[in-house]
Formats: sequence, structure tokens, C-alpha cells
Amino acid sequence: MQSDQLIVFAVLAATLGLFVWNRWRYDIVAVGALLVVTLVGIVPPQEAFMGLGHPAVITVAAVLVLSRGLLNGGVVDSLARHLTKVGDRPWIQVLTLTGIVALCSGFMNNVGALALFMPVAVWMSRQSGRSPSYLLMPLAFGSLLGGTLTLIGTPPNIIIAGYRREVADEAFGMFDFLPVGLAITLAGVLFIGLIWRLTPRREDPSGDKELFEISAYMTELQIPADSKYVGRSLHDLIVAGGDEADVMVIALIRDGQYQRMPSTYDVLRGEDILMVEADSDSLKRFLDVTHLQLAAEADSKAEAREKAEQEKRAEKNGDADKQPDTTESNGDRRAERALAEAIVTANSSLVGTSATGLSLRERYGVNILAVARQGQRLQQRLGKIRFAAGDILLLQAREDQLQTALNSLGCLPLASRGLRITAPQKVLLSSGIFAAALALIALGIVPAAVALVAGALVMILVGLVPTGDIYKSIDMSIIVLIAAMLPIGEALETTGGSRLIADALLDIGQAAPPAATLAILMIGVMLLSNVVNNAAAAVLAAPVAIALSRGMEASADPLLMAVAIGASCAFLTPIGHQSNTLVMAPGGYRFGDYWRLGLPLSIMVVLVSVPTILWVWPL
Repeated sequence: MQSDQLIVFAVLAATLGLFVWNRWRYDIVAVGALLVVTLVGIVPPQEAFMGLGHPAVITVAAVLVLSRGLLNGGVVDSLARHLTKVGDRPWIQVLTLTGIVALCSGFMNNVGALALFMPVAVWMSRQSGRSPSYLLMPLAFGSLLGGTLTLIGTPPNIIIAGYRREVADEAFGMFDFLPVGLAITLAGVLFIGLIWRLTPRREDPSGDKELFEISAYMTELQIPADSKYVGRSLHDLIVAGGDEADVMVIALIRDGQYQRMPSTYDVLRGEDILMVEADSDSLKRFLDVTHLQLAAEADSKAEAREKAEQEKRAEKNGDADKQPDTTESNGDRRAERALAEAIVTANSSLVGTSATGLSLRERYGVNILAVARQGQRLQQRLGKIRFAAGDILLLQAREDQLQTALNSLGCLPLASRGLRITAPQKVLLSSGIFAAALALIALGIVPAAVALVAGALVMILVGLVPTGDIYKSIDMSIIVLIAAMLPIGEALETTGGSRLIADALLDIGQAAPPAATLAILMIGVMLLSNVVNNAAAAVLAAPVAIALSRGMEASADPLLMAVAIGASCAFLTPIGHQSNTLVMAPGGYRFGDYWRLGLPLSIMVVLVSVPTILWVWPL
């Protein structure tokens, strides 16, 4: 048994080290760790993958689908639209945004809630003439605080509820987390509103200007009638420009008709006008190679010729005065473009690939116009850039396809230019389905997993979640992580490892009151969750909490609740939770910025939650 303990501790140490190193994704690391403890015989082979059917895993998946239904139904969007009226005072903006996102995070995936309010925060910052850094870190922390409100607010709560079934007759219920969660959420939101000045101020390098300034790079080129590219495809023209000429074709204007996002297989004709994005050096090289012409003057002549021809046709038909002018001005053409800024998430298919490698235009109808990383626009060729999580993209797509493309690519809209991305307004329907599922859980009619899966199925059947988006809604990396870590957590308990850790905690807290032991456990889990995924932290700490309760001959409830709070409150680093990671690039934050607001907030959480837990769940 002692050798099994050593193996489990060695595997856990290696696993935590790989989590912190972050070279491989955490779900891959977790599966590797599971295979090791299975191959050495600590976890029976027939039990290795039973975690996939665990109620916690099913519940997390169902919550993610329900969250997509609420987003598509416009529930959160309807709240976000009202936030634009709160005024320009920074403390009011911080307090309002943090409070609303915390409320939403209690009933839906907190990353999804954050994603809905990030564009609002960026817009409010720009309207007020301040950097988004004032609002984005409080917004992320608010989403973490709100996750502690209910059973479904965050995966650690779901995991801890399952472990409670091992030491009691039933798991924690839907609102058993509410007393403690509400106390720290209210205190945390007010605390952030009062000390918002501790938020790192990262001003944009461009001052009040937007991250991407693209108007100076917009140019129209005309294909001469005698050009050798007449009769050839747009792809041939782009290839002929060469790697050195970084030119993006935005639109094709032919016979007065404006065609956005032309296919690379379109055959070019003489007098065609191409609207392109390019810097001055790339444009010059492109013109030198292709011998196209700048269309500023040619376009005016073409419009004049077309207008004259229309007048002749109208005069011939005797209806010159009624002949409409179907030409479009340059301003009209540019106004039709659908541009948006979006952030690349950790699970995006873009991570590690390039726009050329994914054939974004051909497959998704998307043009990448610019890329920013850590607050700076990248100057290298767009087709050569390998995207990383947290990159901000300026992209273009057809207005009716933009949101679908973002969903497919795993990107979150950060801000838009002349485009408002909204969900269908089915607020009552989505809210009603979700409320019914919550009522079934609260009344104890069916278990949480069953009620939430039923709610997700109804949302699918009524069209709130399209069938093509069902599995896109589920973050499989989280599902695999939890399913793989559950047997490892079980191995920690069966080999006596959790008891060993619990005995060490008992020795430390032997001369201290129970409240101190509770605080030590919570702080330990909180520190762990700042370097590993919060679900993994909960899985590893829950058996320790149970063993500690047995050593203290006390109820496990307060100790499990301390683990749930500690695992959910990762405020010190950008890697502790995806919400923290998502705001890092848009806010211009550095790794060491988070503790400035996160450390006092963490101390406040411990000071408020420990007495509240002992009051609601006495030892």
C-alpha cells in the first residue's frame, strides 16, 4: 500500500507540474495520468473510464448546453443592452458590470456570461475614454464569484456535491451553496467596487485610438482590359503577387455591383475593381508585379461612363428623368463591410495554426485583417501568423455569417465596427425552460443531472440550440479532464494518500481552533486552483476534506464547502481560470498584475466565507 501511495503522489506531482508548465493541454495530461495509474494496477481497468458516466460529468455537459440555449435566447443580451446606460463614472461601471456578470454566472457557464459582457465593457471603456483594463479584470473576478452561488454555477460545486453523497445520504442541493456563495459574492462585488483603483491601469499604446486603425490601408485597384489576368481566377492574381506582397482582397466591384468576400475561384474581367487591404509597401510591390492600376481616378471615369450610358438608354426609352442611379459611392461600399474584433479562446481551432493553413476564406468565409498580441498589432504577414490563445483578431465576414463563423472557430466577439451581434429574442421561452429545470431540482423531484439533461433536450427540440451546435456547446476538454481526474482522486483515497495529507493538516491545526483548520484547507485549495484547473483542484482536495473530517470526528459538510469556495476563487494568476485568461490580452495585463486586485480579494473571501460556513454548516 505504501508503494501505491508513492506512485500516486509521484503521478500527481508530475501531473501538477505539467499543468503549470502548460505545454500540453490539461485534458491530455489528465488522460496520461489516468493511464499510468491504471497500467500499474492502482485503478482497476474496468473502472478507468467510469468517470465518463459520473453524474458530475453529465451535469457539467448539460449546463454547457443550457448556457448556449440561454445565450441564443437573448436572456443575457437583454440585460447587457441596458448596461450601456449606467453613465461614465468608473466605480458605477465596475459595480454594475461586476454585479450583473456575477448574477448570470450563478445560473450559467461563467465563461459564457463573461463572453457576453466583454463587448459591453470594451464599448463602455472606449466611450468613456479609458482603457478596458479598468473593467475587464473586475468583470472576470465577478464571474468567478458568481459561480459560487448555485450547484450549477461552476464545475467544482458539481464535483463537491457528488463527493458529499459518499458521506451523507444525499448530495448538496441546487441552492445549498447559496448562503455562503451569496455572502462572498455580495461582499466581493462591493469590495471590487470600492477598491477598483487597485486594478492595473494598462493604457493603450495608441492612446484613445482603437487597437486597429485600418482606414489608411483601404485601396481600390482596377484590372485593365488588356491585363494578362483577365480570364484568370482571383487566386491566380493573389499567388502572382507573391509572398512579399501582403494584400487582402475585400470586395469585387463589377458592372456597378458590389460583391463582398469574392471567391478565390471567381474569374476576373477587364475593368473589374478590387477593394484591397494593404500597407503602402505591400501595395507598391503588388502593383509592380501585377501591373494593376489604382482605381481612384479610373473608378470615377467608370462611374461617369456608366452614368452616361444609363442616360443614353433612358433617353432612348423616353424616361431619362426616372432612370435610377444604381451606382454606389465609395462610402456606401465601405459601410456595407461587416467588421468585428474577436478574441481567440484556449479551445479555438485557430490555436497553433495560421489563416492560410485553415483556408479561412474558403471554409468559413472569413478574412483576417489584423492580429494583435499583448496589446500590440503584429506586423508580420497575416498568412504566416500562428495564432495563440488570447490573440485579438480584426476580421471580416458577411454580416449574416459572422456569428456562425466565430462559433465554429471558437472565438468570442470582443467589439464590433458597425455590426451588432445579437441572439434571437426568445427570452421567455429559454428562461421558462431553464426555470422549470431548476424547479425540478429544487423540489427534489429528480436528480440534478436528469433535470438539466431534460432541460437541454427541450432547448434542442424547440430550436434554441441548433443540432449542429450541440457538441460545439460542450467544452470536451473540461469533460475529459473531470472524467480522467475522478478515478485518480479515488486512487488518492483508496491508497491512503488523502488520509496522509489530512493527518498532516491535523498536526498543523491541532493547537488551533476548527476555524483555523478550515481556513488552512481553503487557502491551500485556493493556491492550488491558481496554477491548475479548478475542477482538478476540487477532485484532488475533496478526498482530503473527507479524510480530514473523519480525523476531526466532525461533519464533512463545512470542509467540502471550503474546498468548493477555494477551488472557485482563483484570483492571483491569469492561468487559474479561463475567465482570467480571456481578459488578459484585451486588458493588456501582465502575469503579475492579477495579484494586485486578486490578493486583497482572496483575503476578503477567506475572512467572509469561513465564519459563514461555520454558521450554516457547523463542524
